[in-house]
Amino acid sequence: MGGTMAIFCVFLGCCCNVVFLELLVKEDPGSGNIITFSQFLFISIEGFIFTSKFGTKKPNIGLKDYAVLVVMFFVANVCNNYAFDFNIPMPLHMIFRAGSLIANMVMGIIILKKKYAFSKYLSVSMITLGIVICTIVSGKEVKSTQPILNDLEVPSDFVNFFWWTVGILLLTIALFVSARMGIYQEELYGRYGKHPREALYYTHLMPMPGFLLLYKNIWDHAMILSQSEPIATPVIGVLMPKLVLYLIGNVLTQYLCISSVYVLTTECSSLTVTLVVTLRKFVSLLFSIVYFQNPFTIAHWIGTILVFSGTLIFTEVVWRIKSLFSPSAPAEKKLS
Repeated sequence: MGGTMAIFCVFLGCCCNVVFLELLVKEDPGSGNIITFSQFLFISIEGFIFTSKFGTKKPNIGLKDYAVLVVMFFVANVCNNYAFDFNIPMPLHMIFRAGSLIANMVMGIIILKKKYAFSKYLSVSMITLGIVICTIVSGKEVKSTQPILNDLEVPSDFVNFFWWTVGILLLTIALFVSARMGIYQEELYGRYGKHPREALYYTHLMPMPGFLLLYKNIWDHAMILSQSEPIATPVIGVLMPKLVLYLIGNVLTQYLCISSVYVLTTECSSLTVTLVVTLRKFVSLLFSIVYFQNPFTIAHWIGTILVFSGTLIFTEVVWRIKSLFSPSAPAEKKLS
């Protein structure tokens, strides 16, 4: 029952999180830093109370080791959320982040000297081609994500394209930093054992001073959020600035999403986790396209199908499902 509830909460939390994120960035594209800060603050407070027991429980992994992990985690999150400020539409953002397997393979080859089967190279080639197609198509119709007050402020196509390339660069940096972080995290778990709740807490707590470098941007966008149109909150009925309500929704659903994925990794097999996360990304993408009426051409669909098909091939989901239901499959495999 725990696994079933975790799967439900992954879809509920992660998909709702994407909705709140898109509602925020559509009205305030530069809100990435305050979104990241709010998420980090909430998880830090929750972790201080329930994970570190108000600071009385010592970490299993050394703080020096966490420091390296924290720098990479902070950079990846800030780059991902800051990309919205550089003309990156939500569907492209989601497709690009779905290409994390590319970065993981490249890092594995370079750092760990790994060798992969042909199917892995094929799947990563499909993912790469899919992302390239979506990126090229999106690059042909780049629109500014910044609010335009009058005709004199309308940026030229060249300016829009230039800032779009900066956004793509930020997403690329985040992709490879996240991959390197995953390898380093595996090294820490191999050395100290797995402590995912502890890692979640410290990777959100330790970067908090780093937000001081972004305090002006965070403050400016906090003012934008607080001055948005007031609306009545559900159930309570109290008036609250619309964007503040969206931010609260984003933070709470982000926590539900992360916590549910953690529960899923302890309750279910890696196959189930991979399948759920992949399907969740695809559902979120479809919802973003339909509900927010984001432009999506046939070329976008081809690229999207390549990305998610490549992901399924890489994780061998289809083959493993067949083996689970095969009469000749060993009993222990069926039970796993």
